[in-house]
Order: sequence, then structure tokens, then C-alpha cells
Amino acid sequence: MTSSSVWHPFTQHALEPPITRIASTDGAYLIDEDGNRILDAISSWWVITHGHRHPAIMTAIREASEAYDQIIFAEFSHAPAEKLAEGLIRIAPPGLKHVFYSDSGSTAVEVALKMALGYFHNIGQSRDRIVVMEHGYHGDTIGTMSAGERGIFNAAYEPLLFGVDRLPFPETGMEQRTLDAFEASCRSGRVAALVIEPLVLGAGGMKMYEPQVLSGLKAIAERYDCLFVADEVMTGWGRTGPLFACEQAGISPDILCTSKGLTGGALPLAATLCTARIFDAHLSTDRRKTFFHSSSYTANPIACAAAVANLEIWRDEAVTERIQGLEAMHRQHLASFEGDERFTGIRQAGTIAALDLVVPTGGYLADVGPRMRRLFRERGLLIRPLGNVIYLMPPYCVTAGEVARAYDAIDEVASIVLGKPQ
Repeated sequence: MTSSSVWHPFTQHALEPPITRIASTDGAYLIDEDGNRILDAISSWWVITHGHRHPAIMTAIREASEAYDQIIFAEFSHAPAEKLAEGLIRIAPPGLKHVFYSDSGSTAVEVALKMALGYFHNIGQSRDRIVVMEHGYHGDTIGTMSAGERGIFNAAYEPLLFGVDRLPFPETGMEQRTLDAFEASCRSGRVAALVIEPLVLGAGGMKMYEPQVLSGLKAIAERYDCLFVADEVMTGWGRTGPLFACEQAGISPDILCTSKGLTGGALPLAATLCTARIFDAHLSTDRRKTFFHSSSYTANPIACAAAVANLEIWRDEAVTERIQGLEAMHRQHLASFEGDERFTGIRQAGTIAALDLVVPTGGYLADVGPRMRRLFRERGLLIRPLGNVIYLMPPYCVTAGEVARAYDAIDEVASIVLGKPQ
């Protein structure tokens, strides 16, 4: 393995072995330079939905690259962006009418924060508080770190972060506490928006809660006229079952953030969808009410073309059936761990399955996390536990045999780490 000047994300290079180089991808697999096939059981950080290099998406990228590279989106538009926006509005929860493009989940949420504050500023209301849920993660920009859980991820940057109101996570049987806390915050009259991951808190440990909590929070937001922002960056595109997690609660957010699976995972692209009233509050002959946000690569045409192809896959292929099949596979294998003293918190939300390894010290920095990750890799699997939290989120093309192989590895690796014979 040759040395590298590359600094990798979420990687402590002083502790990690040399980084493996991937030579190609195929379906549910990453293939390294030595030809080893690694089952991508977490969809390369939750972005690959249909599988690596889906033919329709690859064809769309090639064809778009014959006509486009990058176009300044503040000055011009183009067909892929227009077609994608129309498609997103068509499939999104009712009431969302406008699409603002960016290029990552973090920026999608950053845009949402600015939209919410800009809305109230432009209509002349003094609302400056953002409400979030504890254990949440919304990205690594300054705004999204401020909205996320405080801890090891952002301790060094604390002087840069702004304050937010935090709701307790709705543990089973304590859901009303969360709703009451949100209502108490709203009574101040200063809350601009609630920013929340619907149903599943991803990087916070795959924490899951019931749809009734989501609908209850939306009802409170409506009562106090504060904006409801759904961070569907991870939960969208079928991960919890429906296309968007909000559908399970029967709600429509005022702002919806999407990225990751937007292009099927092939290229970086994000979109922040909003209602007409938010757009209209920025629509004025007064240029000071302009929404002042952009990035150099806003609405890259090639990425938009990939996303349009993704919409067509959802329309034309049996994606829903694949998701239902994967859900059933998870249920079957998770049931075999019920009552197993090695695990606790066995849970599932659609195509996401998680369980906690019982260890003396848990949390993101638990030593068992890196050890399990190495053991999984030795078995040809990409599984990255969040500390002692083991989770699977494979692409929808995965087979029953491949899912069974992942669960067999979890069984074996847990026993090795805990020093218990199988």
C-alpha cells in the first residue's frame, strides 16, 4: 500500500491502517485494487439507493456530459434542473412548491435555516430561535453543527456555534415530554423553526421514534405558526419505507431537505423544498429581501440529470417491491437476536436495521466500534458501527443471501468482541 497525502473524513490516521483503494464499484459491492469484493452494507454512508453504477443513471451522466459542464445558476437555468424541480414537487409531500439546489446534506439544511430566519425577517416578525431534538445530526457546517448534538464532533468549534432550544428524545413511554417541551419553547413567541430528522436520528445512534410524535410536533408548530423543517437527507428515498419518512406521519413540512439518495448516490446534489409562503416572503421589488445564498456548483446540470434518471427509476422499476423485500429480510434476521443477551435495542425502520452491542462503555468513542469495523472488513463487509451501535442500511439491489451474510457476520463478530463462544 502506497503512502498518501489525502486527509480522510472521520478518520484518525494515527490509529488507522493505510486506507484501502477502491478500483471499481458494482451493484452492492466495492472492489479494491486486489480484486476483493466488499459488500457495501451501509450504502457508502447511506447515499447509494438502487446500487452502485445503476445503468440508467450512468447513461444519464454520460449523455449530460456531452452537452453540459457547469453553468452559473444565478444567471441561467437549464433543462435538467427544471425537469428535476418539477419531478420533486410532484412526488414530495403536498404543499411544497419551490426547489432551491445546493450540493450536500449539510448545505441543504443550512439553506433551510436561512430560509426560516429570512422568512420571519422579511415579514417583520422577530423570531430568532431554532428548536432541535437532542442526539440529532444535521451536518458539519457551522449552522448545522449548531443545530446538531454538542459533543466530540464539534467541541473544538464551540465558540463559533449559536444557541438552540433542545427537545428531549421521545423515548418509548415518554413521548409527551418531548411534545410538552416543544410547546413550552413555542410559547416564547421567538421560535422560527423546528429542525428535525423524521423517525430516525442517524449519526446520533440510529435512534428511532414513532410517527405519532412527528405528527404531534407538526400540530404544535402549526398552532404557534413556526416552521417545520424535515431533514430527510438520510431518511428520504425509501429508507424508512415510503419515499419520505414524513409520509408515515401524514404530515407535510414547510421545508424539506433532501440529498444522499437524490441522485441514487452517484453524484453530490441537494435540494431544499419549501412552501409558497416562504418563497413569497423573499419575492419583492426590494432587493434587500433577496435570498442571499449560493454555492459555485449550485444545480450542476450533470448531477441534475442523474437525479432526473433516479426519478425515472422510481417511476419505472419495482423499487417499492425491493424495499418491501429488504424490510422483510431485516425483520426475519432481527427476530433471531431477540432475547440474545449480547444485544439490546433491536430496532428497525423500513430498510434500516440497528441493534446495540452490550458493552461496559458505549457511545461513539467506544473501543468496540473500530474493532468491529476491522473484523467486518476481514469478512469482506463494509459495516461501520457507531460506537457500540451496529446498523445495516444496504442498497435496494442487495440479495437475500447477501443480507444473511451480513447478519451472520454480526453474530460472529459480536461473539469475538465480547469473548463469548458462539
